[in-house]
Amino acid sequence: SHLRMMEITVHLCFSIPEGNECIKAIAKSCGECIQVGAKCGWCMDPGFLKQGEATSTRCDELESLRKRGCSSTKVENPQGSQWILKNKAVTNRIKGAENLRAEDITQIQPQKLTLSLRLGEPQSFNLKFKRAEDYPIDLYYLMDLSYSMKDDLENVKNLGTQLMLEMSKITSDFRIGFGSFVEKKLLNPCTGDQNCTSPFSYKNLLTLTSNGQEFNTLVGQQQIDGNLDSPEGGFDAIMQVAVCGEHIGWRNVTRLLVFSTDAGFHFAGDGKLGGIVLPNDGKCHLENNMYTMSHYYDHPSIAHLVQKLSDNNIQTIFAVTEEFQPVYMELKNLIPKSAVGILSANSSNVINLIIDAYNSLSSEVILENSKLPEGVTIMYQSRCKNGVTGEGEMGRKCSDISIGDDVSFTIRITAKQCPKMGKPETIKIKPLGFNEEVEITLNFICECDCHKDGIENSDICHNGNGTYECGACRCNEGRIGRQCECSTNEVTIEDLDKSCRKDRGTDICSNNGDCVCGTCECKKRENPEERYSGMFCECDNFNCDRSNNKLCGGHGHCECRWCICDANWTGSACDCSLDTTTCLASNKQICNGRGTCECGTCKCTNPKFQGPSCEICPTCPGVCTEHKECVQCRAFGTGEKKDTCERDCSYFNLIKVKDRDKLPQPGQAFPLMHCKERDANDCWFYYTYAVNKKSEKEVHVSALRALTSSPLWAGVVAGIVLIVLALLLIWKLLMIIHDRREFAKFEKEKMNAKWDTVREWR
Repeated sequence: SHLRMMEITVHLCFSIPEGNECIKAIAKSCGECIQVGAKCGWCMDPGFLKQGEATSTRCDELESLRKRGCSSTKVENPQGSQWILKNKAVTNRIKGAENLRAEDITQIQPQKLTLSLRLGEPQSFNLKFKRAEDYPIDLYYLMDLSYSMKDDLENVKNLGTQLMLEMSKITSDFRIGFGSFVEKKLLNPCTGDQNCTSPFSYKNLLTLTSNGQEFNTLVGQQQIDGNLDSPEGGFDAIMQVAVCGEHIGWRNVTRLLVFSTDAGFHFAGDGKLGGIVLPNDGKCHLENNMYTMSHYYDHPSIAHLVQKLSDNNIQTIFAVTEEFQPVYMELKNLIPKSAVGILSANSSNVINLIIDAYNSLSSEVILENSKLPEGVTIMYQSRCKNGVTGEGEMGRKCSDISIGDDVSFTIRITAKQCPKMGKPETIKIKPLGFNEEVEITLNFICECDCHKDGIENSDICHNGNGTYECGACRCNEGRIGRQCECSTNEVTIEDLDKSCRKDRGTDICSNNGDCVCGTCECKKRENPEERYSGMFCECDNFNCDRSNNKLCGGHGHCECRWCICDANWTGSACDCSLDTTTCLASNKQICNGRGTCECGTCKCTNPKFQGPSCEICPTCPGVCTEHKECVQCRAFGTGEKKDTCERDCSYFNLIKVKDRDKLPQPGQAFPLMHCKERDANDCWFYYTYAVNKKSEKEVHVSALRALTSSPLWAGVVAGIVLIVLALLLIWKLLMIIHDRREFAKFEKEKMNAKWDTVREWR
């Protein structure tokens, strides 16, 4: 029996159609159904299933369920939703207005919301960002104090007060701090009279303060240090500045880190050169403001550094010499919200460099999100200044933002699967370099509301062998059947064969289904509107006669391979209309009283008549005269209608033939009339008029015309004949006179000849 069940499972797998994902899923419960996709619904109507239909057919596309007769009130189709829990408006603050604490300034809206996600159905919300006026700034100056930076240190000694003055033009709340770095601790490489100390990794020399003079004093006390190789250990220092917030004194305001050097950098793996193999742990290790674990942990990797800078909302400005600008430009491309400025040989331009870099960083907002739960995707669309929009990765950011500008983002979140633990998840979205964020709680709709009303061990499910929920039984483990009436351990091949065959010689379930628990469960079709049904799956609703390539002519429905026609339709394909209004003539008679209406079309009883209402008689008297003028104007461009020909005479198809012998002859499939008419030039023209099987009027016309025998022409001809005859008579008379004269002359000459002969004889 277990083998048979395995065969059934395999058979079901191979009979799954593609296309309709709801049908393909073979969902056994409402919860499984709604997880397939947003198009799927579950019919809770207990009487919905027809004989032979499996429980899984309750899961189908919404439109298909409606067509199958499931009321919309009985369809379980939960929808996603959203609630905004904190929606504080962005701050409209101008410089010189009342002082606000940094935590009271809002640049992003909303701040907190909850989304309920139906799988496959995206939830969208709008996020607004506004760059606030007079926003507080913390700036930490991290300087390379290797020996090559000796000249630069002199110029930085007055940086505090000068920078405070310049930054006061941007914000009234500015603080500055100072730290230095060289390299991981080694022996002092300085020799002779060089005034330097042994290398160190990082020192926090001045916690962030609003006292610029204190900065100048402290920096003035510093000395340059020595180092053996060119690349410096700045990454160790950046990591400690990022993660040691309490030591540095970072506030939840704009955080700027100025990294000043004239050399390259070491990164993860370089520590092996000094025997250090442990990867950087990304934690704070400051004691007495000195990094104490440089000999123990390797340099951090770039990716590790990017993460920590982002987590702590720090924007980095690399102030480097021209020689190393290309190197740090590549690094900038890997660190979001960072900038590179070219430092002069002695750092004399450092203030302008910082101001320019700050303006560049603050004019761009880039959104980032925390790690997404498995199966969750997020899409961004930006609407920036001057109508500029972006999608995909470009949808995360807006550039060229000035103070007080509003920009907005549409964020769309979609879940593709339910979480394994079934618990809500939380994600965060924030603009890089800013301390504000949006907190989003994600709830997942993975079960139907009707599931709550399920009755465990219900009697409906065969003596309590399942839970009755959402109009169907969800069987307990080891039970199968629509009402969980069978045990998988009790099913035998004999039972299946006996109860699932219509007759002895027929296939199991008519080869259109599977025998489960002694009952046929019909296969599903790729088209959700096509179904097998019946006790033995012997019926279907798609193998009926068709007309115009439509099942049952589109005027009925197919039941067990027979068309059930709609009202006023009949025929095996429901293609014969019983409506006689289409046969009514203008005189309100059916077919003009000359035929019968069959399937909405006139069948003319008199073969002389044609047309939709038997109104056309191609061979009746007067046809030729009726169409004479139109044939003449279209064929020869002459006649009374030559000026209105296109308007009045386009009701027939004109076919020109060479001469009269080429015209259609009687005896073809439809009657025709031979016509002979005189045109405006008094010539005969010949044509035929007919109505073909498509009820189209056809005119064949001979291109060759003939002269007519009119009285005028007859008189002319008669006159010519009379003239010819008169001329002939005159000629004859003249000939007679001439002949007589010649004969008389001959007689006279003859008499003279006789007289001469007599005289000579005498």
